[in-house]
Amino acid sequence: MTVRLSFASLIALALTTLPLHAEGDPEAGEKAFKKCRACHTVADGDRVIFKGGKAGPNLYGLIGRPAAGTDFRYSSAMQALGETGFVWDAENFTEFMQDPVGFVKTTLDDNGARTRMTQKLKAEDAADVAAWLASVGPAPTESGS
Repeated sequence: MTVRLSFASLIALALTTLPLHAEGDPEAGEKAFKKCRACHTVADGDRVIFKGGKAGPNLYGLIGRPAAGTDFRYSSAMQALGETGFVWDAENFTEFMQDPVGFVKTTLDDNGARTRMTQKLKAEDAADVAAWLASVGPAPTESGS
C-alpha cells in the first residue's frame, strides 16, 4: 500500500514538534467528553478517569501519541495514518473531531480513506476536549533534546 501525503499534510506532520498543550477549556472539555462516552474510556491502567464504552480506543495519553498507537483494532486508514509518523496534538485532534472522515481523507490524500469514528464536535467543543485530554494525560515528553 502506498501512502501519498499532500503538502499540507507534510506541514502538519512537521508541526507535531510544537508544544502539545491545548488552547481549550479543560473543565468544559470534561463536560463535552460525555458525548464520547458511548465509545471511549479514559484510563491509565487501573486508574479510571472516565468510564465509557469500549467500541473506540482508550483515549488516555492521546495527546502526544502516534495515530493508531494502542492495541485497539483500528481502521486501515487510521493504521496508515500511524504509519506516516502522525502524532496527535491538540490542534490536529481538534480538526479531526470536526470531520473525522474528511480529516483522514485529506491527511492521507486518499478519497477512499475511512475511519470508524462517526461523532463530530463543534470546533470549540473539540478544542475543549483536547485540553481536557491533555490535562488528564501524562506530561508531554521532550523529544530530540
